Amino acid sequence: MDVKDYNACVNQWADALFRFACKCTGHEEDARDVVQNSFEVLWQKKQDVVAEKGKAFLFQVAYRQAVDTYRKKARISYKEELPERGLYHQGNPDLKRVLERALAQLDEKARALVLLKDYEGYSYEEIGRITDLSDSQVKVYLHRARKVLKDYLVRVENVI
Repeated sequence: MDVKDYNACVNQWADALFRFACKCTGHEEDARDVVQNSFEVLWQKKQDVVAEKGKAFLFQVAYRQAVDTYRKKARISYKEELPERGLYHQGNPDLKRVLERALAQLDEKARALVLLKDYEGYSYEEIGRITDLSDSQVKVYLHRARKVLKDYLVRVENVI
């Protein structure tokens, strides 16, 4: 990968990578850090990455960094919770809140798989390469995650 290919990756995938990182981490600032670190790793490894594989490489790095961020935050306890700004300010805020709470029911791997498949539109094979899982593992984990989401979303208290 040369500088031209790297810049093309930045222009083409920065927004999708940010959306994915936002959904995985739940915070815009953490997502910005994940995206910046992902592009930094791509820059450092640009000689080893084939230009056509730049997207998969970026999402794989972002996935791993989001998991690391999630684990770090799980070990930290805050004395005071600050009000969180919403990621999106348009559409039905109640629906978005319910969907965010539903995704929060999942562990970090299941959440990332759902986001990669249903939100970003990756194939099972691509998700397997990103997460180092086999295609059948991806399918099984996605099925289980979707069942958890369905069970959560059909509860009466979550109906809008």
